[in-house]
Amino acid sequence: MAPPPPPPRPSVSPPVPPYAVALADDLSGAAETACALGGPVRLSLDAADVTEVTVACNLVVDLDTRRLPPADAARAVRTALRAVRAGSPRLLYKKVDSQLRGHLAAEAAAYAEGAEAVVIAPALPAARRTVTGGVVHMNGVPLHRTDGWRAERASAPRSLPEALSGLPVRTVPLDVVRSDPAALDAELRRIAASGAHPAPDAETDADLDAVAAAALRLGPGFRLLGSGGLAAALGRALRPTAAPPPPVPARDRAPLLVVVGTAEPGAVAQIAHLTALGAHHVPLDPADLAAGTVRLPHTAAAPALTVLSIDGSAGPRLHAGRTLSTALGALAAAYPGRPDLVLTGGETARTTLDALGTRELEPLGQIHHGAVHSRTPDGRHVVTRPGSYGAEDSLLRIAVALRPRLAASTTAT
Repeated sequence: MAPPPPPPRPSVSPPVPPYAVALADDLSGAAETACALGGPVRLSLDAADVTEVTVACNLVVDLDTRRLPPADAARAVRTALRAVRAGSPRLLYKKVDSQLRGHLAAEAAAYAEGAEAVVIAPALPAARRTVTGGVVHMNGVPLHRTDGWRAERASAPRSLPEALSGLPVRTVPLDVVRSDPAALDAELRRIAASGAHPAPDAETDADLDAVAAAALRLGPGFRLLGSGGLAAALGRALRPTAAPPPPVPARDRAPLLVVVGTAEPGAVAQIAHLTALGAHHVPLDPADLAAGTVRLPHTAAAPALTVLSIDGSAGPRLHAGRTLSTALGALAAAYPGRPDLVLTGGETARTTLDALGTRELEPLGQIHHGAVHSRTPDGRHVVTRPGSYGAEDSLLRIAVALRPRLAASTTAT
């Protein structure tokens, strides 16, 4: 007689993949992080949403702290961390600017409270921003020798330890990052045991992959702090086979409004590509904008493609940034025809969406690095992009992606 069949083995559910809570200091960085993490993700403009950590998705929250005084920015980070710890355990990620702008020292110190160590890696190879010897480089030039901080009130820091003054930081050289994983793990543990925080050098995405993998191996006591580059490495580590998002139908009938809130000199050439297509360009005088006396010209119907920009010929206005962004956002929100929006500069993006009452975005993908295509709950399409990103044809590529019929015009020109 044949032996009885073995009893059925109990089914074992596959392990639930871990999800991250990421905290950003401005909206364009939050959108970049959401897209970089990939997988199911929520992008919230409401800091209170950090309490919603039971949903099976990544959660990225724009704390909107870039505009706050340093002490208030640090307080916002602490408040968010307390709320996260009160919910289910999550991976923690702090998004920072790859050029070290914002209240980096104050927010990093708050983020480090309660952690075994914070692994600090702001390199962004896709934008040719690297870290070697603890020094951030842009296109191979040390940050403090570039004009990346021309619109800031201070000089660019010469190194990560200087940028994070008050927080003990120890750099990790490239040869250790690229060594055996056990050696990298040991070095990160050694630095943490000394009471300091490791800042690994990185020049490539592979370097950042090694850093993210090491932090995951070392456990939740090691928190990650970096730019969109490290966020993408974390996303690859968590979901290496994530499927690309499905294509999103365009809204060809709606107007397209491009709002340029950046003082970057390259924005002039980017706008020129759109005006060559026949875009209606409205340069705005900063004094009139701040005074609230700007009135857009009335037309029978909103033009198909309009560009609003701040006249930067007099140079950056260091003390009027938020005032101008708020006024520009209110003007964009009041534009007729419910246009889709292209918003450059995190502050401009945030003030525009605040004026519209938008509290959440659904990330759909990237048009090019940093140009994140999202959808609002009411179906409007929005592209956010940091002011310092993008080649000369950046706005043109975004416009064509949102309005494919413009591609015929670019071929004709």
